[in-house]
Amino acid sequence: MLKDKINNRTATFGVIGLGYVGLPLAVEFAKVGITVTGFEVDQRKVDAIGKRESYIEDVATEELAPLVESGKFNATTDFDRLADMDIISICVPTPLSKTRDPDMTYVVKATESVAKRLRKGQLIILESTTYPGTTDELVKPLLEEQGLKAGEDFFLAFSPERVDPSNPTYGIKNTPKVVGGVGPISGELSHQFYSLAIDTVQKVSSAAAAEMSKLLENTFRSVNIGLVNEVAIMSHRLGLDVWEVIDAAASKPFGFMKFVPGPGLGGHCIPIDPFYLSWKLRTLNYRARFIELAGEVNSEMPEYCVDLVAQTLNDDNKSVRGSRILMLGMAYKNNVADTRESPAIDILKLLEARGADVAYSDPFVPVLREGDRSYEGVELSPDQLSKADCVVVTCRHDGVDFDYVAKHAKTIVDTRNAYPYSEEPRTTGARIVKL
Repeated sequence: MLKDKINNRTATFGVIGLGYVGLPLAVEFAKVGITVTGFEVDQRKVDAIGKRESYIEDVATEELAPLVESGKFNATTDFDRLADMDIISICVPTPLSKTRDPDMTYVVKATESVAKRLRKGQLIILESTTYPGTTDELVKPLLEEQGLKAGEDFFLAFSPERVDPSNPTYGIKNTPKVVGGVGPISGELSHQFYSLAIDTVQKVSSAAAAEMSKLLENTFRSVNIGLVNEVAIMSHRLGLDVWEVIDAAASKPFGFMKFVPGPGLGGHCIPIDPFYLSWKLRTLNYRARFIELAGEVNSEMPEYCVDLVAQTLNDDNKSVRGSRILMLGMAYKNNVADTRESPAIDILKLLEARGADVAYSDPFVPVLREGDRSYEGVELSPDQLSKADCVVVTCRHDGVDFDYVAKHAKTIVDTRNAYPYSEEPRTTGARIVKL
């Protein structure tokens, strides 16, 4: 029985998708003695694992190599081997379509690959973030097409990923895991399995409850970031430093949770997940007004930042067209190389559309590929800083010396509080305009 295999750690585990979610998950289970096979359509990732090399920041090569050498972890493009797995986790992307509707293409393809090889006794777990009802309404019917029944012949659950790339404190092991099964046995088996490698596992009553919990997490962040972004716009019009205002409010030890503004939302979750919930509610004839308004404010922040650059240049008797703009940071957040949904890319495109000559510097992103174009980062040198009409701080990477930047730049638009509020105004170096 699968329960016994989990208890004695002889269950085989297959992970479909070896990206930011799948690879750390696979490694964590291999570390506790589970034999893990990663399934990938990207041969380059399979080859890298075969060479004992990690391509994910959160997984060190030194951590990966002994697991591959011991045989506890391997990767393949041969999806027929799914039939040999006792437990299968689907960790594939769930982007939005151009119309901001859920694009379930990757989930459907992965599920169909499992369905072709499905056998009795297997446990299938979807980890890809999605709208409430996906596991029951989309995944379950696809898996049952061959005649096996979920909760009886095979088991099915949803457990949302909670990966925060480059988080120095929380990783797979010590981030609590939520699981919800299609039927009680599926929930129990999932809880039992995840408990092997993860410190805290919380079981909820259904897959839909688990799906909703993930969307609530990121919608909560999106709505609060939308609020503080609007406060930043209001503060600018009132002649106030929003960062001083936020720090003052955060001094209250109860009833306030600190969120900070920025040039927009980026990453693989927060800019996308709330729209999954909003889309689902529209199918039920309900408008998720808070979600949609927050999404509107957040999506307009890159345009607002470009307008701020234009106003700043105008104060120097310059136009955006023809000006040299140096952007500091292309990643979606500080201290990562991840550019998915990065607002900095939107700002770059908007500045170029207005005729600016844009360059960027980012120690984590030496080369940026966006569509058919490729951008190469420049060295953060006195020459690059001094010849820029405006420097725009879009990331606050720890390795960047912002005092050095201010010493050599003429004008800086700071969207990340790289130059914190001070009652003593800066008297030397660049003129600094803050978000």
